Amino acid sequence: MKGSALALLLVLVAGLGVRPAAAQPLDLSQGGPITVTALGGIEWRQNQHEVIAHGDARAVRGTVTVTADELIAHYRPKPQAPGANAKASVQPANATSSLDTGGQEIYRLDAVGHVHIFTATDQAFGEHAVYDLDQSVLVLTGGNLKLTTPQDVLVARRDLEYWPDKHMAVARGDAVVTTNDGRRLSADTLVAFTAPPAATANAGKPPPSTAAANDPLAASGRIERVEAFGHVQVRTATETVTGDRGVYVPATGIALLLGDVRITRGQNQLNGRRAVIDVKTGVADLLTTPGERVQGLVVPNSVNNAPPAGPGTAGHAATPPGSTSAGQSAKHP
Repeated sequence: MKGSALALLLVLVAGLGVRPAAAQPLDLSQGGPITVTALGGIEWRQNQHEVIAHGDARAVRGTVTVTADELIAHYRPKPQAPGANAKASVQPANATSSLDTGGQEIYRLDAVGHVHIFTATDQAFGEHAVYDLDQSVLVLTGGNLKLTTPQDVLVARRDLEYWPDKHMAVARGDAVVTTNDGRRLSADTLVAFTAPPAATANAGKPPPSTAAANDPLAASGRIERVEAFGHVQVRTATETVTGDRGVYVPATGIALLLGDVRITRGQNQLNGRRAVIDVKTGVADLLTTPGERVQGLVVPNSVNNAPPAGPGTAGHAATPPGSTSAGQSAKHP
């Protein structure tokens, strides 16, 4: 069955409860009905258990919208056991077969070509997306992969995973997270953990008013912690710090890098196994461990030896060549 109208309607009736209005993650696995429209028509492949929306396709469920060149909904019979959690049932507006009975459920939604998934606060981009409703996970692949919130931007070359129930996103392949104030962390793989939207909105505050609860900026989940693996790099205004793995907490601006750690400022360099970087102040501390030495190379008369002008820089100078004793740190401004 293939529609010929400019815009056809497809309704996915949810079997789960609706999330509070204030929470606006990119979560299609819960909520009310899903409405799908397409300029090119909607095709129902009963033998393949698929419903395909062609041409400028759009799916809307609650606060979440998905747009793509094509959307493919995969469905199956609902479990018959009492109390089974149905994900969604599919009901084309012009259908007359068994799908009208609500005996089917959507377990996967594919988006192909120019994929854009968004709420009032968060956005995701890619060339191909798969939303597994059973696992509540969104996987984006293709070019120009990006996940944005009002506070952060997460990009990757290979793939992006988003787990709304676990408040977690995984970026693989030249992954970079950048905060709205310009801090930057990159690695082969980044795992970002976000605060639940309600916790973000209410942390350290009295119960919000109705207006505050519906504030979309407050509702967006802020990144609480980023774990980095492989070719980790942190940039400040004056330095580049690299390591094998690391942890970054955006709220404090503190990053811990481990492994083969190197702090570079111009022609000057410090090497060790651990470093703590205050991205807000631009101060990096190279920490020693018992039985190990840190090493440094400073180019004499280098203009990079001087601390940057401005408040908070007085008293810091480049560390001369040599090592520190165990338990101390070599500070590099």
